[in-house]
Amino acid sequence: MTAGALDVVFLGLSITSSWGNGHATTYRALCRALAAAGHRVTFLERDVPWYAANRDLAAPAFCRLELYRSVAELRERLGDTIRRADLAVVGSYVPDGVEVGALVQELARGVTAFYDIDTPVTVAHLARGDCEYLTPALVPGFDLYLSFTGGPMLARIERELGAPAARALYCSADPEVHRPAAAPGAAPRWDLGYVGTYGADRQPALERLLIEPARRRPGRRFVVAGPQYPPGLEWPANVRRVEHLAPGEHAAFYAAQRFTLNVTRADMVRAGWSPSVRLFEAAACATPIVSDPWPGIETVFAPGRELLLARSTDEALAILERLPEDERRAVGARARRRVLAEHTAAHRAEALAAHVREARERAARRRAPARRRERVAQEDPG
Repeated sequence: MTAGALDVVFLGLSITSSWGNGHATTYRALCRALAAAGHRVTFLERDVPWYAANRDLAAPAFCRLELYRSVAELRERLGDTIRRADLAVVGSYVPDGVEVGALVQELARGVTAFYDIDTPVTVAHLARGDCEYLTPALVPGFDLYLSFTGGPMLARIERELGAPAARALYCSADPEVHRPAAAPGAAPRWDLGYVGTYGADRQPALERLLIEPARRRPGRRFVVAGPQYPPGLEWPANVRRVEHLAPGEHAAFYAAQRFTLNVTRADMVRAGWSPSVRLFEAAACATPIVSDPWPGIETVFAPGRELLLARSTDEALAILERLPEDERRAVGARARRRVLAEHTAAHRAEALAAHVREARERAARRRAPARRRERVAQEDPG
């Protein structure tokens, strides 16, 4: 490794399968960027049947991958990997996450972090006492609490949960994967599309901003991609359903849309400052975004210039039917420039390395008084 490089170990939900989860896309982009910056990356993933049957990246070239089947195996076979790491990161929704987090805090000699890709959901579960992958007692034991949610939530995590340092580490776009893919002059296939796993709390916004517009405009074309939608849902005839879309197909999918829709989980709307990976991916592909509004969205993209906000069916239809074509293209182009300047995986890798340096400096400051006391005792033993 190069000077200053880190040995980073992630214990995450999945990097091998993007089926039914958004974690894989985030981990892939971040791990690839860390490796490109000269860091050594290991990803430890619980081997579970539903991901084993749907792996779309079984052997990532940018990191060492180890699958394990139990916490006992993790300790016995991969404990030394955790001990040697400069940074050991436990992600949200990891199976047996409480045991895994305790194991990492016990074994790790470097900086430890919890990476919450579901922060408002996690905090709500912790408040109710029913979080399966984290407990309030574990939070203070992590040197860093890395959060998909920024804004006031970070201070709340420090104040109420005792995290030594809560820092935003948003998802991102990988410019190697997410870039304009349409042939010059090609006409989009769909007026409005959406990609995302079904969520009961997202469905009302999807109904309001895509499905109802489709009902009102049967001559226009719409598409929804993603798994786990209930079989009883009724889709208008002009809405095409795609059950699963592999990450490598996202750029072409975005390129085939005049506009793409972003809708946000209810907990994340309430918390604000919770950009989804769809925002960054679509923007990197220069596809104009229609999004539901939430607090803090203006810190990520400029509403009206880099993305378009819609609260109602009428507002969504107005965007589809009244925005001039040259301005539609300009919105996408401005969003892409913003992503390349601030929201790539390389930016997140740089931020993560900076957070590790900060954690080391904080630990050194805590140790300094004890060291001074030791020196004084040695110089004046009487």
